[in-house]
Amino acid sequence: MGKFKFTETGIEGMFVVEPTVFEDNRGYFMETYQENDFKEAGHDLKFVQDNQSKSSKGVLRGLHLQVNHPQGKLVRVIRGEVFDVGVDLRGDSPTYGKWYGEILSEENKKQLYIPPKFAHGFLVLSEEAEFQYKCTEFYHGDDESGIMWNDEEIGIDWPLDDIDEIILSDKDKEWKTLKESKIKY
Repeated sequence: MGKFKFTETGIEGMFVVEPTVFEDNRGYFMETYQENDFKEAGHDLKFVQDNQSKSSKGVLRGLHLQVNHPQGKLVRVIRGEVFDVGVDLRGDSPTYGKWYGEILSEENKKQLYIPPKFAHGFLVLSEEAEFQYKCTEFYHGDDESGIMWNDEEIGIDWPLDDIDEIILSDKDKEWKTLKESKIKY
């Protein structure tokens, strides 16, 4: 089916995408998104915005969400390596509060789709990483919220063995736990 392998994560709507990579002596070529192939696999998505960030080792961005304008995100790493995580916040979901994480890197070229109504975050494992993602909804700064990255009840198993220091934004230091924030779509 097309040029992509889609792997379910155990959380409905969240999946890993592995593109077919065509390599030769000149380098490589791959498609990172193709609407028809995604539709054929049952993933009818509409993206409205692309974002890119660069971060250094130990930077943890997240866990982010938008309350009234939830974004689905197709995320990938173009340089370096990150541990990327999505947390299900859909109140009627049997996996509410559950998380899934995947190592994304320039070498493995994997992508992760995080559906709307999920919190999202990532930890940079390499010296630097460049991160790109497509969004199903526009960014609304006044609608932004989040969950504490190390919420014990969620229990994300962040790969911290080679990380000397977690680097958070001031905003990310202030998020509450899921229970305290009562975020439920």
